[in-house]
Amino acid sequence: MDVAGRDERGTTERVLTLLGLLQQRRAWTGPELAERLGVTPRTVRRDVERLRALGYPVQATQGVGGGYQLGPGQDLPPLLLDDEEAIATAVSLLAGAGGAVVGAGDAALRALTKLDRVLPTRLRHEVRALSGSVESFGTGTTPVDPVVLMTLARACRDEVEAYFGYPSGGEVRGRRVEPYRLVASDRRWYLLAYDLERDDWRSFRVDRMTAVSARTWRFRPRAAPDAATYVQEGVASRVYPHQARFLVHASADTVRAQMPASAAVVRSRGSGLCEVLSGAASLDFVLMHVLLLGHEFEVLDPPELGKRCRALAERLLSAGAAFSAMPDPEES
Repeated sequence: MDVAGRDERGTTERVLTLLGLLQQRRAWTGPELAERLGVTPRTVRRDVERLRALGYPVQATQGVGGGYQLGPGQDLPPLLLDDEEAIATAVSLLAGAGGAVVGAGDAALRALTKLDRVLPTRLRHEVRALSGSVESFGTGTTPVDPVVLMTLARACRDEVEAYFGYPSGGEVRGRRVEPYRLVASDRRWYLLAYDLERDDWRSFRVDRMTAVSARTWRFRPRAAPDAATYVQEGVASRVYPHQARFLVHASADTVRAQMPASAAVVRSRGSGLCEVLSGAASLDFVLMHVLLLGHEFEVLDPPELGKRCRALAERLLSAGAAFSAMPDPEES
């Protein structure tokens, strides 16, 4: 390396060190930074200008008590983390991705995937060991191994095949898939993937997987369905032997607040109307679930559900016939 190259590298390393110092505490004086970096205050000022040119909002104040501090910017700048900070951040994200933090799973997994790309190998063993000491309670979610989530997230990112054991027909069978997206519901994590043995798209519950591994075989991504919609429709209806559609006389937001996303797919059908798609082991159960929402509704599909409505209505009328002649207490 020539002299110019060494000087450029030295400047880059010094500027990164300066950025790390500014991220450590609120404010530094010019002489303090110069002493830490082993340069003159004038060099500190030049390095501050270099950071500003890169988009870091370094603020400077004059006089007694003045100095340099890293202020809030319009965009989030990259962060510099030392080993201890990186480990603490990764373990916290693992806890969130595994379901320990309500509502944080998807964002935690995205951040963890980015961190994983730059995390040194020497730190990954420490992160895995420490993540085992993190537990949670009361979240209402099915716990999953965050290391499994990381393996699947990397496979989705790197577009490589994944392999895992999955229960089917009373036994665990190996599944070889092209992973596409991880999807978090209100209760569980799912993987949307192209199943190479069945030659079709499938969704898999992550908590049911065993011996998960990412393979080295790369694949060309296929045209895929919308991941969240596909998984939700599968969870709410396709996995059940009976499916039904209703037109409900209430807004989609109102009905979504009454039914968890894992129980039904709710689509807006204009002002004050929505379509509800749900499934269950019996049509009667689906019907009663929608009835108890408390809104007017119509059966759209299947046709035989309309007959069940009339049969149940007659049964309810018969059950209340003995009280039909009794006076209403509010009218007396």
